[in-house]
Amino acid sequence: MQLWTLTYSDPDHATRAAVRAEQAGWHGLVVVDSQNLAPDSYVGLTAAALATERLGLGTGVTNSVTRHAAVTASAAAAVQRVSGGRMVLGIGRGDSALAHLGRAPGRLAGFEAYLRTLGAYLSRQEVPFDALPFDDTVAPPVEDLGLADHPTTSRLAWIRPDEPRVPVEVAATGPRVIEMAARLTDRVMFTLGANADRLRWGIEKARAGRPDVGIGAYVNLVCHPDRAIARDLVRGGLTTFARFSVMHGDAQGPLGADDRATLEGLHAGYDMTRHTRSDSPQAGLLPDAFVDRFAIAGPPEHCVERLQELLSLGLDKVIVTGPSAGSDAAEASRAAALMDEAVVPEFA
Repeated sequence: MQLWTLTYSDPDHATRAAVRAEQAGWHGLVVVDSQNLAPDSYVGLTAAALATERLGLGTGVTNSVTRHAAVTASAAAAVQRVSGGRMVLGIGRGDSALAHLGRAPGRLAGFEAYLRTLGAYLSRQEVPFDALPFDDTVAPPVEDLGLADHPTTSRLAWIRPDEPRVPVEVAATGPRVIEMAARLTDRVMFTLGANADRLRWGIEKARAGRPDVGIGAYVNLVCHPDRAIARDLVRGGLTTFARFSVMHGDAQGPLGADDRATLEGLHAGYDMTRHTRSDSPQAGLLPDAFVDRFAIAGPPEHCVERLQELLSLGLDKVIVTGPSAGSDAAEASRAAALMDEAVVPEFA
């Protein structure tokens, strides 16, 4: 099972994080893509690629709304070239990137069309102009110019045939997105928490869509000898990922009554202006028992045991979201170092 780490997309920060991750033995690093809250993800990934040799690189995650599929595919393929084939394109329906534009996550039909078109671009296939139509009030058809000739389809002509195609993986929570991701992309990356029952449910849905699809998960994990401190460090990020299970008010996947009530309270009380932060109001809405079921927080032996459980379920990749923004900086640094020293080597 591969262990990847998630970090901020600022080029200087991404470079330092990538060098450290490669030295510690992580398999890869992904950066956030939320244009109002962080610098451009592909610039950060390029900086990280130039500073490393073997580390996998990816978006964690981009979305299907803020960039045309041709632009996303072109950016990912450019990182693929500069990194020597280490790029993975992680995508979802959008969250904070859209919220700060006044929009909710992309609709399912549009997301499916985007995944199809994205896959075609990355495979150097021709894409009809109407695959992802523009609003004519924004830009009219090129044929309206009356040129002697013009393109009639769209293709990324600059990608060389010998360059490896960028793999695509989808962050998925609900059954329809899980099934869609399994059919159309290389890997389903669950955002269901570290709960084994919920992950088994997701794996069953994914395998029904395509038996050989890759299976992974985003996991909120903090390694610290004091479990109470570990919980405090993980809470902010966990609020974000737990909310995906109740994004539109209806909780997804198998849940006990207590966890369902916690998710419903999180949905009602989530403050997007304090997104991912441990000092946010929503961080106080997650009881310890919920944190223990949906995250991994505790000393190294506990973290290794829980990760081994995920491996036994069939996961081939875990992206770890570590200490949250707004946490105690000294304790967060201690936790990150302990993760590098005591947990990552167990999965190298």
